[in-house]
Amino acid sequence: MNQLQYFTASWCGPCRFFKPHIQELKEEGYNINIYDIDEERERASSYQVMSVPTLIFERDSQIYARTTGVIPKSEVAKALDWEPES
Repeated sequence: MNQLQYFTASWCGPCRFFKPHIQELKEEGYNINIYDIDEERERASSYQVMSVPTLIFERDSQIYARTTGVIPKSEVAKALDWEPES
C-alpha cells in the first residue's frame, strides 16, 4: 500500500493553505502521516526534509516520489494511487 509522509510547519503560509487538502485525502481513506517539522525534528532529518511543505511517497518503505511545495490535491491522489508496472 502506498503511503504519504507529509511534512509541514505551523509557521509556513503555503502549509496552512495546503494542509486542509491533505487532511481531506486522509479522511477519504488515503494512508497519510502528517508531521510538524518543529515537533518531529529527528523524523524530518531522517527524510532529509530541507523545506516545507514536503511530500514523500512510499511503497513498502521505499520512496518512489518526492516533492516540495504545494501541488494540486488531484496530483497528490494520483501519486498515492500509483502502482508499479508488473
